[in-house]
Amino acid sequence: MLAPICLFTYNRLSETQQTVEALQKNHLAKESDLFIFSDGAKKEASADKVNAVRNYLKTIEGFKSLTIYESKENKGLANSVISGVTQIINRYEKVIVLEDDLITSPNFLDFMNQALDFYANSKRVFSISGFSMDLPSLSGYSKDFYLGYRASSWGWASWKNRWQEVDWEAKNYRKVIYNPIEHLRFMRGGSDMPYMLWKQMNGKIDSWAIRWCLYQFRKDFLTVFPSRSKLESIGFGADATHTKDTNRFNTIIDQEEQVLFTFSKELVLDKDLVREFRNQFSIVNRLKDKF
Repeated sequence: MLAPICLFTYNRLSETQQTVEALQKNHLAKESDLFIFSDGAKKEASADKVNAVRNYLKTIEGFKSLTIYESKENKGLANSVISGVTQIINRYEKVIVLEDDLITSPNFLDFMNQALDFYANSKRVFSISGFSMDLPSLSGYSKDFYLGYRASSWGWASWKNRWQEVDWEAKNYRKVIYNPIEHLRFMRGGSDMPYMLWKQMNGKIDSWAIRWCLYQFRKDFLTVFPSRSKLESIGFGADATHTKDTNRFNTIIDQEEQVLFTFSKELVLDKDLVREFRNQFSIVNRLKDKF
């Protein structure tokens, strides 16, 4: 059985349309159930934009089924994702998740569903990512996938028995931030992670993903990435809430016709890819984005 798709939307009509239109072109779209969570307006000034998105959502076709959940209040992205994914994953045991600013390749759903099936019983595999950065060692890389320490929130998938165990309150997070050894180990997924966690726990940002990554780190779990990215983000416009303009995550979306993918139960990380992945989040590269 194919995994259901959760799509989270807010007030960006153009981006939402592009996201849905790309998803409709997926080979498995007509066989997939689509659940859309539409967050309520944060301010009265946003209500018209939210309603415009909702009017569009009601016209969507091309999927096995379409279910729309409209929130009367503004939950914010973190609460929307946590509650929406929990609702669907409790029913279907697995889920594929997208936000309203992600363009997928036609074989995105093929890769995600096959990886979900293959690693369903590999408990160390925490999530599947549809996104991959343009890492140097992926040039000429022969495998369909690689493994990493840090989950991606851009087009991902997971299972109920992983998701339901996550500590969303991030208890004892101070042990990771203020213990020098744990602090350094947490940075294996990127030097930005400890500070991002501190900002989340001190109310500076509203991120479900850093708490998701914290739990992954504590359990020493892994994420499966495609060697060719199955999506790209268009979420760096003026209306973006959680992303800022950046070039670090520019990637070449998969243009191949491949629909069958090969995976391995041997969970061996490529040291070069781990290093290159971590370097994308280095202080130097983050400063380059700002200047």
